[in-house]
Amino acid sequence: MVQIWLVELLKGAGKIFLHPVLYYLVFLSGILGVLRVKRERRNFHIRAQDAYFELRQLFPLGILLGGGLSVVTIAAGITVPFAAILFIALLTILVSLSTNVRLMSPAYTVGAAFFAIILFAEKRWSIPFFGKAFQSIGDKVYPSITVILGLLLIAEGILIVTNGRKGTSPKLVKSKRGQSVGAHEVKRLWMVPLFLLIPGTALHLPFEWWPVFHVGAKAYSLILVPFAIGFHQQMKGVLPKEAIERHGRKVIMLGVFITLISAAGYWYPLIAIIAAAFAILGREFLAFVTYWRDDSLPAYFSRRNQGLMIIGIIPGSPAEKMGLQVGEIIAKANGVAVKDEDLFYEALQKNRAHCKLDVLDTNGEVRFVQRALFEGDHHELGVLFVQDQRKFDEKTVS
Repeated sequence: MVQIWLVELLKGAGKIFLHPVLYYLVFLSGILGVLRVKRERRNFHIRAQDAYFELRQLFPLGILLGGGLSVVTIAAGITVPFAAILFIALLTILVSLSTNVRLMSPAYTVGAAFFAIILFAEKRWSIPFFGKAFQSIGDKVYPSITVILGLLLIAEGILIVTNGRKGTSPKLVKSKRGQSVGAHEVKRLWMVPLFLLIPGTALHLPFEWWPVFHVGAKAYSLILVPFAIGFHQQMKGVLPKEAIERHGRKVIMLGVFITLISAAGYWYPLIAIIAAAFAILGREFLAFVTYWRDDSLPAYFSRRNQGLMIIGIIPGSPAEKMGLQVGEIIAKANGVAVKDEDLFYEALQKNRAHCKLDVLDTNGEVRFVQRALFEGDHHELGVLFVQDQRKFDEKTVS
């Protein structure tokens, strides 16, 4: 029995390389990185992170979360029909064509797949070349799909809190008054690979009570499925870390709620339908409230009388090594009060070997930072400021 399980685990893991979503996510992550770099260069004449940053975020944490969730789904005997995997993959690719990566949240892709399964089963439709997968779904409601949806929402929230706040991208936007103000944006894709039990003929489960939640089959197969999770948030009224972590915690709570009520769907199928609808509407509500709350606030990254507001720090630059943070204000450079970038760079030139800054932190308290400057260091310290877009355009043209 153990040998059979090990073989099925290896076979199921290998099938992930046959799944088109795996390669599609790699492609999309590369595209997101290239587009971000182009925008940052247009706004600040330099990029904050390299073009491979989004691609580096795609796998590591998602694989860890997927491993943990796989233990949960297999231990609980949660099984899903193969038709659901087909629908989720198809919907993931379709919603990505909208260029709105947040629609790649499992709330939309898995939720829509749940309703598609019900519709196709009722109408007895099928997808060409996969007719056998649709013959096996029968006229049933599959609460297991909504349980998976809830677990993936929990994973999404964890990814937002732990990874979404890293490497947010500075950008320039127009305020309601038409002025140039700063904002931060995160567009991120993650892959969460999940082992799922699929009704089939390969694997017989060792205990009578296992699976706990099943779909009527007595034999199963294992397959490692790459689930896509997309996230997009723009912040102009608050610091990005604060806003993203708050949003992520709300997504976790939504996921926990969906998971709990979905389990009741095994006894009352109507509850599973309610859970799927609530997941879609709840995720959309969270996105709307987050946007509305931020839009109602005055711009955080705007010009200040006290000095220059830091909107971005280039990784590996002197500014990062000095401990400067996004949202802080540089009041003085080498003893000179700075009101604009020209004064700031002129002050830096007074002492090319050493830099001393008076900084107002995000709590409004003054701190002093200093560092020796070396040959090869970024001549502007690697700090990005809010600047007038028209002025910058003229500078780049000249």
